[in-house]
Amino acid sequence: MIESVYAMSSLVFIAAGLTVAGMGLRAYVETSRSAMLHLALGFSLAVAGAAATLISAFLYSFNNPRWLLMVNSGLLTLGLLFVIFSIITYES
Repeated sequence: MIESVYAMSSLVFIAAGLTVAGMGLRAYVETSRSAMLHLALGFSLAVAGAAATLISAFLYSFNNPRWLLMVNSGLLTLGLLFVIFSIITYES
């Protein structure tokens, strides 16, 4: 049961993250602001972490949770750093 809830919440996160990444990419194409490209990249990395963790968790039967958490938190952190960078550099 908990695996199903995890899968569903991950899929919703992935869909929402890809939507924001797509919106950021479209904004970059329209405005040529590098901050929008950083925003899109940040959300793409966060989505990549969630997707990699979801796929690996089910592929390897949730073995080695430390590795799963490290990949997830690493990509999420890197993605959020890009989002922060996009906010800081938006005005410049």
